[in-house]
Amino acid sequence: MSVLQIIPNTSDNIPLVCSNNARSFSFALQIPSNYVILIIDGLKKLYVKKLKPLEVAYHYSDFVSPLLANSDFDAKPMVMLLGQYSTGKTTFIKHLLRTSYPGAHIGPEPTTDRFIVVMYGPDERSIPGNTIAVQADMPFSGLTSFGTAFLSQLECSQMPHPLLENITLVDTPGVLSGEKQRTQRSYEFTGVTSWFAAKSDLILLLFDPHKLDISDEFKRVIASLQGHDDKIRVVLNKADQVDTQQVKHFTFFVHSCSRPPFRPRKICFLNWSPLHLMRVYGALMWSLGKVQNTPEVSRVYIGSFNDKPIDEDLTGPLGKELFEKEQDDLLTDLKNISKKACARRINEFVKRARAAKIHAYIISHLKKEMPAMMGKAKTQKKLIDNLEDVFVKPLTEMQGKAAYDTPLWWGPSPDTAHSAGDFPNVEKFKEVLSGYNFDKFEKLKPKLIQGVDDMLGYDIPELLKNFKNP
Repeated sequence: MSVLQIIPNTSDNIPLVCSNNARSFSFALQIPSNYVILIIDGLKKLYVKKLKPLEVAYHYSDFVSPLLANSDFDAKPMVMLLGQYSTGKTTFIKHLLRTSYPGAHIGPEPTTDRFIVVMYGPDERSIPGNTIAVQADMPFSGLTSFGTAFLSQLECSQMPHPLLENITLVDTPGVLSGEKQRTQRSYEFTGVTSWFAAKSDLILLLFDPHKLDISDEFKRVIASLQGHDDKIRVVLNKADQVDTQQVKHFTFFVHSCSRPPFRPRKICFLNWSPLHLMRVYGALMWSLGKVQNTPEVSRVYIGSFNDKPIDEDLTGPLGKELFEKEQDDLLTDLKNISKKACARRINEFVKRARAAKIHAYIISHLKKEMPAMMGKAKTQKKLIDNLEDVFVKPLTEMQGKAAYDTPLWWGPSPDTAHSAGDFPNVEKFKEVLSGYNFDKFEKLKPKLIQGVDDMLGYDIPELLKNFKNP
């Protein structure tokens, strides 16, 4: 069974070692920590000077994401675990830490009833959600937008663990089935998962091989991860139990041929075969194919992430080797989070800048379409009802000609161009717009737009060049 271990920081580089019972291998980050700090500080200054004014002017925080604070830039890489109940999310975290954490509950029923952020702290303690949402040194202030009902279901679990010095883990409640997901939770579950997805560096979707059916509620949760497909990893957990269950189905009676009278004898197939596991794997891929709207196939890790050793008598040497290799691959992926954290911060910052620029175009266009005197309410309702068309019109105006077919492009150069995939979700945008008076919106401010274009086209590339592009 693979174990993830972290070696304490003893130099300017952040070392991270992954070891196995039979063998060990180690890696060290190649980016000196001082370079990372300089790049992050540079992004902070660019945000305050050029991007934040645009977000404030066009109410970006109300429509898409709250304004960023210094703690958002300084936060450790984050890993979120999602799945239906009893898929092993809490056990997975316990397996990584090699110990339990404050507030952890494990059982066959839905035991984790809240979002638990597991992070480093000087001692073991649990902090209520309302407290961490107002702490300036924690990156959770944006969660206040989901109300006190959610914050009462949020908890921070701190403990002094070397792994948590490098990453933060987020344990989530199991996705319920039927109306329970919608009616028994007093907050917008998919909205919260979407918020954490934007902040996370890695998202693990855990599945139980005996519960592969993806409910409508879980589909909506996966849909809330749209735009973060590169962060998603699928884990087929408890894979060593596949044949334990299969034994019940393949146990049968045969007649003994030794001598009459024939007596029934119970025979069980205890030798592990990959055939059953491949059938489960295929069923999972089929279920995911109906949910994920991407042409790429998701990477599925197969293993059993718990504290129990793999039963070689049941799985055989082939099964044991398969599970260990798969677990090593996933643990290596987790290890690389710290190595890629700086590049991820830059990537998310650029995505946010592009989204904020498009948002400014849309809001200013809605302002422009409003009449000067009569019929304002009627015009506003018509604009909301036809929002899909409104998304296209700013492009036509900016280009001074008819819009191109999809993908749509605007911007002064290919470096700052935008495609149809950068547009916000129409239904969510409509919902927020219904609470606004379009007359109060700002007209387009070319100076703010130019500042973001310069940041994307010149400032960020120059920042990376000066501090050795990670």
